[in-house]
Amino acid sequence: MADHSAVNASPLIFLTRAGLLDLLRLAAPEIVVPAPVADEIRRRGLSDPAAQAIASVDWLQVTDVPETPPLIQAWDLGPGESAVLSWCSRTQGAEAIIDDLAARRCADTLGIPVRGTLGLVLLGKKHGRLAAARPVLESLRGAGMYLSSSVMNRALRMVGE
Repeated sequence: MADHSAVNASPLIFLTRAGLLDLLRLAAPEIVVPAPVADEIRRRGLSDPAAQAIASVDWLQVTDVPETPPLIQAWDLGPGESAVLSWCSRTQGAEAIIDDLAARRCADTLGIPVRGTLGLVLLGKKHGRLAAARPVLESLRGAGMYLSSSVMNRALRMVGE
């Protein structure tokens, strides 16, 4: 478990759609939602489950983020990804929860630990929070999360499925 974690929009959206928001707490006790991420989610409307979670879940902390450092700006990421990585780059012991491949590569370059929705599901299985990961991943794929069959099968072998 990281000391601190910041989450981007897609993991938050997918986990709320699947009813698995609590898996985020396996990453850290409190999860930072950078203001640009919260704004992106709120634009989906107040009836959106992720927007409702941001408004009501006390361990999701909407936080302002200082200006994005030039090194992160150079990656030309979206505002949410940039905000997550900016916050993590300034916070010792922080982990970024991001699915976007370019943002994950940027995090790797900056030495920021990163985990995605897939990693949270596998962590949930390893910690006994999920009886099986495959049905959860199939559900997330059905909800629009991109995950190739080869990556999913390789990940499932890691947790004995």
